[in-house]
Formats: sequence, structure tokens, C-alpha cells
Amino acid sequence: MEHVRVDEVDSWTSPASAKRPLSRALGAEDVTINHYELAPGESFAFGYHSHEGQEEVFYVLEGTATFTTGKPRRDAEASSGDAAGENGEVRVAAGEAVRFAPGEWQQGVNGTDERVVALAIGAPAEMGETTILRECADCGERTEQAVQPADENALVTVCEDCGAETARFD
Repeated sequence: MEHVRVDEVDSWTSPASAKRPLSRALGAEDVTINHYELAPGESFAFGYHSHEGQEEVFYVLEGTATFTTGKPRRDAEASSGDAAGENGEVRVAAGEAVRFAPGEWQQGVNGTDERVVALAIGAPAEMGETTILRECADCGERTEQAVQPADENALVTVCEDCGAETARFD
């Protein structure tokens, strides 16, 4: 048996105020568990994304998170009724959970003025390929992104089409 206090687990650099990898601290091998704290406007992920080989469950402990879901398309391919290609949003409040199947596209954000605290649980622990999409100003559309270290304490997302930096996370 392993036991940890969440507030004693070091936070990793991410788009959230805090991302604590509990599965690593507990020595879990078959499941990934992350504890998130999101300030208003922050996200769980680096962009709209899917995990090819992992289902993911978010359980909201505090606040309300909004998840955008559906199959993405490049902006030029989107119809006028579905501008970004997604097919919906779901609000998940404290005491509620949402599940995404392997390969299902999603991005969760804190669109409120209150803090969001949530657990993200993924299985199996090895998620396979993760594809991330973000808006690239240089390309003029949403493109696939890579997450790269910028320096010792920061990460950046970089457009895979043109190499432009699209966001920085300290």
C-alpha cells in the first residue's frame, strides 16, 4: 500500500495552476491519476486533444468545468453551423463526473470566476499517441501542436506545420 497527501505532491508545469501526478507518487502502474487546480480561464490540457489508447474520467471536486467535445476539423472545413467542428459543450459541476472514450476529442476549461479542483483518471496508464490542436496565428488556423521545454521551468506549444510558438506555460 502507498499513501500520499495531495498537497505534498509536487505540481508539474501545465496550463493549470496545479497538476499533481498522484499515480506517480503512489507507484500506480496501470492507471494515471492527476489532481488539478484551475484558476478562472485555465485548462486541464495544452489544447483540444485526444488520447488514442486511453479512456479518461474527470471527477470535479470543487467548482464547475466546461468540456468541449466532438470531432475536430480545420476551420476552413467547418460548416457555418459548427464553426470549430466540435459538437458540444458539457458543464461538469462539483460531485459530477464525465468520461471520454479512447480517441474522443476534448478540452476542459474553467470558464467561471471560481476555482476548479478535479481528479483526472486515465486507463490504461500508457495513453498511446496524443494529438493536440491549437490556433496558430502564423498559419491562420488550428493546427497540430507539439509540447516542448522552453527552459527549466516552462513549456511551449509549437505548431507542427510552421514551427511557430503558440503558447507558453510557466
